[in-house]
Amino acid sequence: MTEQATGAPRPQPRPRHGGAQQPAPVEHVTGAQSLIRALEEVGADTVFGIPGGAILPAYDPMMDSGRVRHILVRHEQGAGHAATGYAQATGRVGVCMATSGPGATNLVTPIADAHMDSVPLVAITGQVASKAIGTDAFQEADICGITMPITKHNFLVTDPADIPRTIAEAFHIASTGRPGPVLVDIAKDALQARTTFAWPPVPDLPGYRPVTKPHAKQIREAAKLVVEARRPVLYVGGGVLKAGATGELKVLAELTGAPVTTTLMALGAFPDTHPQHLGMPGMHGTVAAVTALQKADLIVALGARFDDRVTGKLDSFAPHAKIVHADIDPAEIGKNRMADVPIVGDAREVIADLVVAVQAEHDAGRRGDHAAWWELLRRWRDTYPLGYDLPEDGSLSPQQVIERLGRLAPEGTVYAAGVGQHQMWAAHFIDYDRPATWLNSGGLGTMGYAVPAALGAKAGMPDRTVWAVDGDGCFQMTNQELVTAALNNIPIKVAIINNGALGMVRQWQTLFYNQRYSNTVLHAGPGEPGQTPQNLGTRCPDFVKLAEAMGCVGLRCERPEDLDTVIEKANAINDRPVVVDFIVHEDAMVWPMVAAGTSNDEVMAARGVRPDFGDSDD
Repeated sequence: MTEQATGAPRPQPRPRHGGAQQPAPVEHVTGAQSLIRALEEVGADTVFGIPGGAILPAYDPMMDSGRVRHILVRHEQGAGHAATGYAQATGRVGVCMATSGPGATNLVTPIADAHMDSVPLVAITGQVASKAIGTDAFQEADICGITMPITKHNFLVTDPADIPRTIAEAFHIASTGRPGPVLVDIAKDALQARTTFAWPPVPDLPGYRPVTKPHAKQIREAAKLVVEARRPVLYVGGGVLKAGATGELKVLAELTGAPVTTTLMALGAFPDTHPQHLGMPGMHGTVAAVTALQKADLIVALGARFDDRVTGKLDSFAPHAKIVHADIDPAEIGKNRMADVPIVGDAREVIADLVVAVQAEHDAGRRGDHAAWWELLRRWRDTYPLGYDLPEDGSLSPQQVIERLGRLAPEGTVYAAGVGQHQMWAAHFIDYDRPATWLNSGGLGTMGYAVPAALGAKAGMPDRTVWAVDGDGCFQMTNQELVTAALNNIPIKVAIINNGALGMVRQWQTLFYNQRYSNTVLHAGPGEPGQTPQNLGTRCPDFVKLAEAMGCVGLRCERPEDLDTVIEKANAINDRPVVVDFIVHEDAMVWPMVAAGTSNDEVMAARGVRPDFGDSDD
């Protein structure tokens, strides 16, 4: 099955350079014109950014480009997250642009975010003139030094002749191997100077040779373990989505009959509604997914990195399991958990080869018997399903809001979540059956991600409905980008899960800090008549008025009986952004939960409810 058949985006093709191609005639241009021409040639169609002194020369020729659209954001952090959302939704390289000094440093958070989540991103920054570098000139910052730990690679360009080659190399590095962010910092005088432009450039990347084809011996060893295992689990990470391997994954899962868990970064890689899907593992994973990994005798990790949020207390994670670990990045293999069978390679090629090898084992009469394993899995899944209680005071449940949002959304809707309780509820209570429909900040956990990421996703996929699911805390960090959406005709929809608090931190204060709510309440106290602190929500600012002030439609929903009507009204508005303020009960919590630093064996299905697994260790 191809990734086109499953709806997965294809990664952006490598820039065309080298080989037998005949270069185009040499053009005499400025460095700035060379930059814009290079962006056109590598296929960049959208740039998110803000002009400033050092990058200003690049903005003049951008006006003349018929192939590169610039979207003027309101804050550089918004530019970075928008470029990330664009990349996650389309599979192409996202591009953001900022000036030197504070403009560049405002990109640090989204660059770090893209680095943690392996998102192909090229950040282009202006730098002070080359002779002023190192003099503490006005708006100077060593952005290459600052971002060195959080980029896949970065460049400082002081010679205008180097601009085309650098841009080609940046896009190639960002989009190949393990994707990631690349920074290109260009001195202002290099943008202003005269130079020549010719395409394609000759690359100069000695030593950069990502391994994509897995070793056949390792594949055969993995296939043998798969058919010998009594309790196998496919542990699927975001690398499967990055590789466009969702079709191959489905074939492998159905061929082996093994249960599948998809991490927070991999939701949509395997259909949530598929009978072999156990859900998301980890700190707030389903009981079935968490326990399946703990009780497994074989874990086949595909494009996953054994993150602490999945493993819990590492030395107690999956104590009886052998590990097959496949990843494009050899540095990830053995970093947290030693692998019995390490496989370096692109997830799509690894899984395709595994399918062939497992089929060969089946043809030789070697096939795993997982009947008893599935009996246990179904018991755990049926006994401890995801669920929630409705508030006794009749107010809105946040889980109910998100569940109805997913049920009423048009087919193919893309969801971008902020970070916290609403993120976990959106992961649990919306079904993701297609790739590239779930966008979130997984590794860095960046509050303020949702609105600009949704903007970027909608800019890249204008025919798809895009919902940002945000909290009232997250929303207040980057909501200025609603102006960007309104002025650029990017009609995203925003659901604010407004519980009047920093919800996930408040949940920890409830469970671990004796209900001492230090600096997590976002409202001043009871407001309008009839309201209680439990259903007050954040009213300062008034999100409806704020949305309207920024050129959006503002709606509010406070009663369960109005929920569907309000959501359907929001879905029907497609000529401008829509913001819906859902006032929800503040005491709702995310369950299941594994407390930080504890073993996954201590998973709690709900508050005070520890699952009983009986004789499942037999």
